Amino acid sequence: MPRTLYVGSKRYSSWSLRPYLALAHARIEFTTETIPLDRPDTKQRIAAVNPAGKVPVLHDSGLVIGDSLAICEYAAELAPDAGLWPADRATRARARAIACEMHAGFVALRREMPMDLGAHKPGFGRTPESLADIARVTQIWRDELAASGGPFLFGAFTIADAMFAPVVTRFVTYAVELDAACAKYVHAIGELPAMRAWTHDAAKESASR
Repeated sequence: MPRTLYVGSKRYSSWSLRPYLALAHARIEFTTETIPLDRPDTKQRIAAVNPAGKVPVLHDSGLVIGDSLAICEYAAELAPDAGLWPADRATRARARAIACEMHAGFVALRREMPMDLGAHKPGFGRTPESLADIARVTQIWRDELAASGGPFLFGAFTIADAMFAPVVTRFVTYAVELDAACAKYVHAIGELPAMRAWTHDAAKESASR
C-alpha cells in the first residue's frame, strides 16, 4: 500500500507543510493528496481519511498518523540517517524544545498573519501580541543560528526547521522586517527543493480568502 500524506490547500495549510518538508528532505517515498480547504465537501473529505477531522494525516500500510509533529517524528524513525534531529543529545533536546514551542504556541502570529503563500500583505497583522510572537521567533532564530553557524537552525536541516517553515512564509507574505541573520535563514528555507515544489503547487491554487 503506498504511503500517502493528505494535506490541506498548499496556499494556506501551514500544518501540512511541516511534515511534507520532513518527509521530502529525508527522501522517504510518499505521495501527496491535497484536500482543498473552505469547500462544501472539505469536512467530509477530511473525515474520510482522518477520524479526528484534521489535516495533515499520513497513511502508511494501515497506520494513520494525524499530527504534524508526530508525522515528522515518524519520518525521523523511518530514515534515521537523514539527520532530522541533531545527533548531539543536548542539541537535540534544544531542537525538540523549540519545535514543541512552535507546535503549541505563537497563537497571535497564527491568528493575525495566517499563512497565505503568494499573497503580498505588507503591514497587515501588526498587533502588540503578534509583534511579541515575532520577537520571540526571531530571537530563537538568532540564538540557534549563532550557535550552529547556519544555514539552518542547527546547521543541517532538521524537524525544527520544518516546524518554523510556515513562519518563514508568513514573514515573506507580510513583509516582516528582519535583520541580516534572520533574512538569510528565510532565504535558505525558501531555496529548499521541497519548499520550492510546495510553493510552485500553491501558486496554481485559486485564492479562497
